[in-house]
Amino acid sequence: MTEPGIVSRLGTRAHRLAPDSGHLVSDLIAGMTFAVVSVPQAMAHALLATVNPVLGIYSLMVAVPVGAILTSSVFINVSTTAALSVAVGAALADMPAGLKVEALAILVLLVGVIQLFAGLLRLGFLTRFVSNAVMIGFLNGIAVLIVLGQLSDLTGYRSTFSNRVAQALDLILRIGQIDVQATITGGMTLATIVLLLVSPLRRFAFIIAIALATGVLAVLTHSSLPTAAYFAAVPTVGDVTAIARSLPEFSVPRLSLVLSLLLPAFSVAIIGLIQGAGVSEGVPNPDGRYPDVSRDFLGQGAANIATSFVAGIPAGGSISGTALIMGAGGKSRWANIFVGFFVAAIVLLAAPLVERVPMPALAALLIVAGYQGLRLPQAVIAWKTGRTSAAIMLVTFVATLLVPLQFAVLFGTGLSVVLHVLRQSNKVVVTQWVLQPEGFPIEQAAPRRLASNQLTVLHIYGSLFFAAAKSIEEMLPAVGDATRAVVALTLRGKIEIGSTFVTVLQRYAETLRARNCRLMLVGLDPAVYEQLAKTGVLQLIGEENIFLATPQIGAALNGAVAAATTWLDQKP
Repeated sequence: MTEPGIVSRLGTRAHRLAPDSGHLVSDLIAGMTFAVVSVPQAMAHALLATVNPVLGIYSLMVAVPVGAILTSSVFINVSTTAALSVAVGAALADMPAGLKVEALAILVLLVGVIQLFAGLLRLGFLTRFVSNAVMIGFLNGIAVLIVLGQLSDLTGYRSTFSNRVAQALDLILRIGQIDVQATITGGMTLATIVLLLVSPLRRFAFIIAIALATGVLAVLTHSSLPTAAYFAAVPTVGDVTAIARSLPEFSVPRLSLVLSLLLPAFSVAIIGLIQGAGVSEGVPNPDGRYPDVSRDFLGQGAANIATSFVAGIPAGGSISGTALIMGAGGKSRWANIFVGFFVAAIVLLAAPLVERVPMPALAALLIVAGYQGLRLPQAVIAWKTGRTSAAIMLVTFVATLLVPLQFAVLFGTGLSVVLHVLRQSNKVVVTQWVLQPEGFPIEQAAPRRLASNQLTVLHIYGSLFFAAAKSIEEMLPAVGDATRAVVALTLRGKIEIGSTFVTVLQRYAETLRARNCRLMLVGLDPAVYEQLAKTGVLQLIGEENIFLATPQIGAALNGAVAAATTWLDQKP
């Protein structure tokens, strides 16, 4: 019986969604904690995406519960992330202000569709081809961009440069032009967050710091105080946008901008899927099993499709969000489902308070979040692993800082693929098995040249495809002047070979044949046998020189040795 597919398995989930009464209180507390802490974060993430802060809140309402219902992971938190928001901000940077919301809805819809199909096609295995060095360089680059991108709101200085690194250097050169009131507000919030993070209240550090900054600014701007005029210029969320005292309205994105947003959507989708895979592969379900990465892809895609209809920013598997849900006591997927209800309650009941949040305070929050996103220990490991890993990490890091983010993602992905191919081709080893009168063979380096009237048993470690196949050809012993030699090549466990390796076998067999020598293939899989038969190489080598794999280890090799010995003992 074949394993049921993703779609058929989704039909069995309804009964699993019924809340467990024993976990209900824990899940309610976890959902409420996440909602309170994450509302300011989601607003800040929307600012990173260069859109209305309220759109980040809409994402929490929709994406978190939808993702919780459809993912394989019980605990994965599908919510806004800084990396996704930075990528969206880069994609929308040149978009006219009047088109940004419409473009955002289309972008998020495309991201969701791409992720949904990645799940349906079970492409979860592809994440393993993105090298660790590339991901560390990319994520550290994102973290630095987040910090640099908030210096403007923190200090009130608006640079004319578009690149974040250039903006930071411009700020340093013109430090005297900062807005002192905004800097005091942001600096106070930053210090408060840092102090709270090392206290027993660290779980609520963000929300307490934001509430404190909002309260202090409200007091300082009270008309009866002499500081009112001085701090009145500090921008707040309400200065950027008014938060509607209602739930988001359902709207269908228009598809006129699809082609221009397809490449950025692909890049954003990759970022989300890789982040989500990190959660899927790192957080087991309550039964001890690890989630199905492909079905988590599907759940994230569905969450983004749903979010696009309320014009929210994209969401993805959040490592920090998942840790918060679990740390707050979440016991089931209902903890994430409850998040949507609590966020909706905050919007309906506390919108006026949210509008009074100072923008420099949100900038301080994001600076801390960016610092927390740095993978410094992992970077040290990658740096010490070797020159290749260090160089790849550094190149990806610099590319993330200097080139548009969607191209940096594609560059990193391409670099990972090239790195994988190079490593596979360089890991190929051809050894000789020297047969012993008794016991197991002795393995040693393959000879450079064949000896006449002798059997040489060779074994290949590594891939047999294109670049690796070329390396294997160079490692095979040269035929030279040898005559009546036999080369037995063991291929047990190789269930498929590429056309390049087929060509290598063809050329080697022809060279051996020209010197009255033989090539034997030992432990051949039936599928490889069919490949050789279809390409005509089987006829060149000869059926008598093929020894198919059997359940008994060594039986095929024994047959090849017996055949080779008989042929070598015959007189020419």
